[in-house]
Amino acid sequence: MIGKLTGKILEKNPPEILLEVGGIGYEILCPMSSFYEMGTEANLVLHTHFHVKEDAQTLYGFISKDEKTLFRELIRVNGIGPKVALAILSHLNIASLMNAVALEDDVLLAKTPGIGKKTAQKLIVELKDRLEKLELSNTKYQKITASHANPNLIKASAALQSLGFKIKEADRMLDAINDDSLSTEALIRQALQNK
Repeated sequence: MIGKLTGKILEKNPPEILLEVGGIGYEILCPMSSFYEMGTEANLVLHTHFHVKEDAQTLYGFISKDEKTLFRELIRVNGIGPKVALAILSHLNIASLMNAVALEDDVLLAKTPGIGKKTAQKLIVELKDRLEKLELSNTKYQKITASHANPNLIKASAALQSLGFKIKEADRMLDAINDDSLSTEALIRQALQNK
């Protein structure tokens, strides 16, 4: 099993990168969130998941260990393969995914390419208890549950998206706000000021 690679980026062709480690080039599939965090760094550390099927051996890479952990939880769901899990992590960041599951927001999950409403509901049912018990290394994601999450965040995110912001951009703007008691309007106002 290949769990972590440190090397030099030779090529970027989303969703794939070519990472040279000790003279060997590894083709690694990464979610778009990892691509955004890579920036223009030449050297890179990736947490990896090696997936073997009858007809293919594929390496998946993640900037954060938490993303890798969530990827493994996603592929444990019956009917969710690595490519769909990668699409989910490309579409939603860690906080958005955990919030969507905790708040049973199947509409947000169904916006992911390859995920329909029934699959989104299945994800919520299978992941809800598992994600609450999940130990993540970044504590800011640790205790996201329906009772603690601000439902106005989802409304604010949707409003920012309707203004033309991408999902990741909107979530990043909202993640900077630490007050969980704000109204939807106040969240949007502060997010636009933090832009």
